[in-house]
Amino acid sequence: MSIEKVIVLEDDPIIRTNLENFLRRQRLDVASAATIADAREFLGKDNFDLIFMDMRLPDGNALELLKELQTRPQRPLAVVMTGFGSVESAVDCMKNGAFDYLIKPFSNDQIEFTLRKAQDFTQLVKVNQFLTNEGDDSEHELLGRSAAMDTLRALIRKVARTQATVLIQGESGTGKELVARAFFRESPRSTAPFIKMNCAAVPENLIESEFFGHEKGAFTGALNKREGRFELAHSGTILLDEISEISPAVQAKLLRVLQEREFERVGGNRTIKVDVRVIATTNRDLQQSVEKKEFRQDLFFRLNVVPVYVPALRERRDDIALLANEFMRRLGRKHGVHTKGFTDAALRTLNAHNWPGNVRELQNVVERAVILCGENGMIEAEHLGLGLAVPPPATSAMSSSGEMLSLHDAEKRHIYAVLDACKGNRTQAAKILDLSIRTLRNKLADYNDTTIKPEDEKLEEETETTQG
Repeated sequence: MSIEKVIVLEDDPIIRTNLENFLRRQRLDVASAATIADAREFLGKDNFDLIFMDMRLPDGNALELLKELQTRPQRPLAVVMTGFGSVESAVDCMKNGAFDYLIKPFSNDQIEFTLRKAQDFTQLVKVNQFLTNEGDDSEHELLGRSAAMDTLRALIRKVARTQATVLIQGESGTGKELVARAFFRESPRSTAPFIKMNCAAVPENLIESEFFGHEKGAFTGALNKREGRFELAHSGTILLDEISEISPAVQAKLLRVLQEREFERVGGNRTIKVDVRVIATTNRDLQQSVEKKEFRQDLFFRLNVVPVYVPALRERRDDIALLANEFMRRLGRKHGVHTKGFTDAALRTLNAHNWPGNVRELQNVVERAVILCGENGMIEAEHLGLGLAVPPPATSAMSSSGEMLSLHDAEKRHIYAVLDACKGNRTQAAKILDLSIRTLRNKLADYNDTTIKPEDEKLEEETETTQG
């Protein structure tokens, strides 16, 4: 709730009492003032969210206080009340920072409408503090035509229109946040706030305050009341990025929010109810974390209502060329570089790479290539920085006599071509072929190839020891 503490500055005791009583029925904390001096005293002791002020007061004009409020770093929204309304007076108040202008006598309905406007405005201002300009919608689009991406998009369309909690799992760099944004954009909450919380980036001693907010004086440095991310996401969606990184103590409090949709700020005793949809992401296997007692099982069950897996880039190789070309266009515009495309050798090299960093790594590789490409605008294999270029498949799948090769012989021919390009380095060849070193060694043994470099043999043993 954004509006909590209110000052009523009114010298007429009947109007003041009636307004105070109505505001208290709205569960607001109300301070009563009959003079500007009284209001200044309250403002000097605490921070307030809203002030209703009469225009004419025993010790001056409300415009004086209105002008003073504009110099305060933490200032309440001001609603001016007057029985002598005029267009000129209203314009003068608005120019000096008034949020609203009421003419006496006013009804409770008018006050309630003003409160709703103030709530919405305050939340909007605070939500904007957490939002940045992250490019146009095209940069948040889920790219790919592979079967895996088609399946993922179909799941998003089906689940987005519900209120279900979603747990998105996948390796780092696969685009889990883009998937979360897709759920948000296609949901009924798409016009409400979308608040992101990177759980891995916030120090453990501050994460509870980031989640739930804090009251003034709750801890050293808490100079003012602050709303947490859940409160700012009210009526919208909150993305809990890398949820596996939060401590067990915060996990317990998060579980309550998911169950009851309510919490208290740090240092406070007011129960705040929120209506939020929760989307969580993790690059870990949370089921394993539960088994290791690193993550609460009951919280895992609450988050895992709809599990979503984002495939690694090596699992959707059909999309590599499409993604690379899209990144090339975007990054060419960003850096002012004219690009035409990738050479065949560059595309073969992209397709042969194992992409441990997934789509994020591909984007970084393409950005480097765009910057380094020649004046002809073509990206060559050496611009990618991925090692040796992969040669073309060895004279397709046909023998020198023009006959079709068996699958065994075609595979053998391709493996030898890659080994030749790697100058016999079997470790590097295995990486390009997307094979383990042991599998490559077994295949070569099957081909009766016993040529082994001593340095490769040693490296293979070290690699197998590390992996095994």
